[in-house]
Amino acid sequence: MRAALECQAAGACNALTPAVLPRFGRCDSIATMKKTIYLTTEADTQTLGRELAQSASRGDVIALAGDLGTGKTTLAQAIAEGLGVREAVTSPTFTILAEYDSGRIPFYHFDVYRVHDPDELFEIGFAEYLEGDGLCVVEWADLVEDLLPPGALRVRLEMGAGESERICVIG
Repeated sequence: MRAALECQAAGACNALTPAVLPRFGRCDSIATMKKTIYLTTEADTQTLGRELAQSASRGDVIALAGDLGTGKTTLAQAIAEGLGVREAVTSPTFTILAEYDSGRIPFYHFDVYRVHDPDELFEIGFAEYLEGDGLCVVEWADLVEDLLPPGALRVRLEMGAGESERICVIG
């Protein structure tokens, strides 16, 4: 796994930002960190997810973006595993939200791919979850960017050169 680190004036971050630092490198200015990580295997994606979970706190939000098949659900599953969630985690594509309470903090997993109207999220209490006592992971977060808190940790996954390679941009 190769990691390239770039510090820049990128704006706000939350408590999750340091989670990528132990294994993937350090940045002098965490609040202005933008980091690109080259994930060469699915195991790398799972490791990143578990590391994000280690530093997750109540009220944190991780916003996952990327095309179909880039590993958003794999990353969300690894985050859940890192939190100690015991249930099988699948993407809530048709239900929008899946809640898991068996980990060290509640895990709220959103998949907003099929949301066509922000009122759908309002009806399930999306804003309350984002401000709540658990960790929210939002797949397809770029589709609801305006609804996310400024402190959400943005994670973008893109296809790499090889079949299992991914480029992950955090920040």
